[in-house]
Amino acid sequence: MFDKFREECGVFGIFGHTEAANLTYLGLYALQHRGQESAGIAASDGVQIRHRKAMGYVNEAFSAESLAGLTGNLAIGHVRYSTAGESKLSNAQPIVVDSVHGQFAIGHNGNLVNAGELRDELVREGAIFQTNSDTEVVVHLFARSRSDNTEAAIVDAISQVRGAFSFIMLTKDRVIGVRDPHGFRPLALGRLGEAWVMCSETCALDLIGATYVRDVEAGEIVVLSASGMKSIKPFAPAPSAQCVFEHVYFARPDSYVFGESVNEVRTDLGRRLARESPADADVVVPIPDSGVCAAVGFAEASGIPMRMGLIRNHYVGRTFIQPQQSIRHFGVKVKLNPVRSIIEGKRVVLVDDSIVRGTTSRKIVRMVRASGAREVHMRISCPPTISPCFYGVDTPRRSELIAATHTMEEIRKYLDADSVAYLSLEGLAAGVKGGRSKYCTSCYTGVYPVAFPRDEAAYLQLALKLNPELEKDTVAS
Repeated sequence: MFDKFREECGVFGIFGHTEAANLTYLGLYALQHRGQESAGIAASDGVQIRHRKAMGYVNEAFSAESLAGLTGNLAIGHVRYSTAGESKLSNAQPIVVDSVHGQFAIGHNGNLVNAGELRDELVREGAIFQTNSDTEVVVHLFARSRSDNTEAAIVDAISQVRGAFSFIMLTKDRVIGVRDPHGFRPLALGRLGEAWVMCSETCALDLIGATYVRDVEAGEIVVLSASGMKSIKPFAPAPSAQCVFEHVYFARPDSYVFGESVNEVRTDLGRRLARESPADADVVVPIPDSGVCAAVGFAEASGIPMRMGLIRNHYVGRTFIQPQQSIRHFGVKVKLNPVRSIIEGKRVVLVDDSIVRGTTSRKIVRMVRASGAREVHMRISCPPTISPCFYGVDTPRRSELIAATHTMEEIRKYLDADSVAYLSLEGLAAGVKGGRSKYCTSCYTGVYPVAFPRDEAAYLQLALKLNPELEKDTVAS
C-alpha cells in the first residue's frame, strides 16, 4: 500500500521475572512496527524451553492459553518481516533446536551477507536445513561447534558470519544478546526490578515499566544469568556502521536508538530541510505517520504553520483487498484522506521522511491537488535513496528506486509537484550524533561497509562499485 522500505525485525528478551512470557508478549506489542508477518516467544523454566510462534500480528499469534503454557522466568521473543527467506511459518522465529550444547533458541534482526556461502558448505557436510532463513546458519554453526561450553560455542558460531545482526538467544538458564561488530542494528539493555531486559528499541522498555541502562555495544555479547549480567567482547573492532534509516524511518519516535531520541533527530532533520530547501507556502502538511516529526521541525524553522491536512485510517490492517482493476486507484484514499478545509486554495508543503519508488507520493500529490491545493511542494527529510540495503531491510531492486534512475526534474514531473527537494547527505550527517563516521549510508551512496561474496553480489545486483559491467547487466534485467 505504501511506498516505503519494509520493516526489519524486532527482538526482545527478559531474564529473572516470573511473568517472563507475558512481559515478552507486551514487549513484542511495542515492537510490532518492526515486523508484522509473524511473531514468536520461547520461554524456559530452567529445565525445558517451550515455544509458540504463528503468522500474523502479535495479538493474533498468542492467546491467554498459549501464553500460560510458556512457563519460566526467562524468555525471548521475535516479530518478523522477511528480509531473508520466505514469509511462512517455518521461517518464523525464534528458531528452537536441541543440540549437543543443549536446547537453544534464537531470534535475529539483520541480515547475514555470507549466509549463502556458509549454507552451501554446511549442506555439503551433511547439514539438513528446515528453513530458508539466514538465521538457521547460525544454529547449525552453534550445534557443530567443538567448543566445550555454550558461550564459547556461540562465539565460535558468530565469528564465522558477516553482516548485520542483533541476536537474542535463549538456553535453559541464560538469555544472551549479541550485536555485530559494526553495530548496524540497535539493541538496548534495561532493568525491571531485579530482572534484566534486552530489546530492539527502548519503547519496549517503556511499555513494561523497565528502565533503560545502556545499549549493548557493537561487537559485545551480553549474558544474563543467575550470576547477573556478564559482558564479553570477543570480536576484533570494526568501523561503526549504525543504520541511519533507523532514525529516518524505522524506529518509533518515542524510542531512543543509538543513544539518541528518534523524535528529536527527526524533528531536527525537518529543521535542516527547511533551511536547505525553503518553500514559499501557506501550510505544512505531514504525510502521516512517519512524516510528522520532520514536518514539525520544518514548520518550526520556516515559520509556516503545520496542520494535519491528511488523516490516516488506522484500521485498514496488513492487507487491503482491491477486487477489481477498475477501483485499484482507491488504494491510497482508503488509508489517507485530505482535509479540504486545510488544503483548499493553499500553497501546501508536503513533508515525508523518504521516497522509494515514488508511486504513492505521486498519488498523494494528486489527491491534495484534487482537494483544491493551489501549489504542492514536496520535501523529503533524507537524501535521495539510490541503492538497495542488504543489512536487514527489504528494499526494491536498484532499477525500481526512482532517485537512482531519474533526475530531480524528472522526479518532480513524475510526482506532479510544483517543486521537490531532499535533505542533503551533509544535512543528514549533521543531524545525527557522530555524523557519517558512525553510520551506514549505503542506501544514499551505494558504498557498502561489509563486502558480499561475488556470487551473492551478482544475485543481489550489488556490484555497482566493483564491476560496472555486471551492474549494467543486472539493472537491465
